[in-house]
Formats: sequence, structure tokens, C-alpha cells
Amino acid sequence: MEVVPALDPASPRVRFGVELRRLREGAQLPQAAVASRLGCTQTQVSRLEKAVRSPSKSDAERLDRLFGAEGGVSFVRLYERITAQPGGPVWFRSWAEEIEPTARVLRSWDPLLIPGLLQTEAYARHLFSLEPRATAEVVQNQVEARMRRQRILDRDSPPLVLVLVDAGVPHRKVGDAKVMREQLDCLLKIVERPAVSIQVVDPDCLPGLAGAFMIAELPDGNPVTVHADSPAQGHVTADCELVTLIQERYEAIRLWAYPERASLKMIEKARREWT
Repeated sequence: MEVVPALDPASPRVRFGVELRRLREGAQLPQAAVASRLGCTQTQVSRLEKAVRSPSKSDAERLDRLFGAEGGVSFVRLYERITAQPGGPVWFRSWAEEIEPTARVLRSWDPLLIPGLLQTEAYARHLFSLEPRATAEVVQNQVEARMRRQRILDRDSPPLVLVLVDAGVPHRKVGDAKVMREQLDCLLKIVERPAVSIQVVDPDCLPGLAGAFMIAELPDGNPVTVHADSPAQGHVTADCELVTLIQERYEAIRLWAYPERASLKMIEKARREWT
């Protein structure tokens, strides 16, 4: 059964799905017929209607051609409202709004920072505040979006989250000592949950130097999807060849990881050093 995250009924993404279903049923079209027009699967149309899949611009344009301007609905305008929402770049929303909330397993590697899914508000705020051209409003929107992402950890059936971080991360100063103590306390607390595992990776692990990434295993036969970081724009893909390369790199990094018990002792030691 597909897990559907809690959604804001006033959001343009939810409105997009509601209007799609209303017009489709009014035209007596099955989901498969709409899928053929969009060049996707019936499951993807269902996910659009449930607002657990973010529409693309081409989805919106094709739906406007299919249904015309019936009822004053413009899917292109709804799409523009979706992409105009604050809280992060457009390329990341498909991951944060569609992939993470439905994932069964999330595997994460970060050689530089605490991964966003486990960051405290103060840690995240300091990172965002140092971005080029950061304004107070932009920073606040980004912090709120990051905190919303973390709600998936509070669900009754959260995803299994397997985190690898470089040994230097607990010692890398972000903010002041108070921010770091709070962040490391958060890690030690969150790892008490049975669905979260954190392992520290030996700093001599050269395969990890290529950069941060996440791997999502999805339900219902949906393909494994990865998100790879870059300074300008992350890359989200389900391309089989690229996914396999990332999965192999994750396993290569994991070979350098300390057992979780030893990893937590290392985090505890780093926490005591932030005085």
C-alpha cells in the first residue's frame, strides 16, 4: 500500500491533483487514458491526483490541451504557483515532496555536513545564512522547508534511514559551540529510534570524496531514485545506470564505516569537545 503523507489542502499541488481528477472523471476518462496523453504510467497519474507526485511543466501543458480551459482551470498556472512556492529550489522539490515522503528506505552519505534530514534548526539556519545573497526571508523559508522534511521521521511507519557521515563532520564548526552541542545531542537522541542508524566513516575513505548523495527505495515497484549534490544544482534521477553507480559507491563507502556503537562513542566524544 502506498504511504500518502499529510498534505495541505490549500497547496497548489493538491489543487492540481483535485482538478485533474475532477476533469478526468467529468470527461469519463480512465487514468490509463490520461497517462497515454502524458506519456507516463497510470500509477504516475494516480500519484498526481493524490498530490504525492510533483507535476512537470509538460504535464501541465498537455493537460491544458486535453481539457481546454474548462471550468476556468489552467494547469500551467497551477504549475507556476507550485514552482513559485518558497522553501527551496524547484529541482529539489520533487525529492522533498515526492520521493522522501514515500520512501521505504533512505540511504545517505555526506562527507562535509550533518545531512539535512537530521539537522537542527540552528544548524540549518547558520548554513543557509552564509549562502550568497541570503536574505532573512529566504533563510527563514529554507529553514521551515528543512524542518518540514523531517516530519517523515515522526510518522507511525517512518522510512528506514541509514546515514553515513565522514569522521570530520562532528568536528566541523557550524555556528558556535552551542549549535554544535545541540546538533550532536540531536544525533544521539534520534539514533535511539529503531528506524534510524548513523555510522561514522574513516577519514581515509577516498571513494567518499566525490560528494554527498541519497538513495531512496520506493514502494509498489517504483524504481530506486537517487539525489546527488552539487554546489549549484542537485541531480535527481532514477536512471538505472546512474543509480547502480551511486549504489556501488555507497557500498564502497560503507566498507570504511565504523560499527554504530563505536560511531556513537565518537559522536559523544566530539560533543564533549564542544565547550
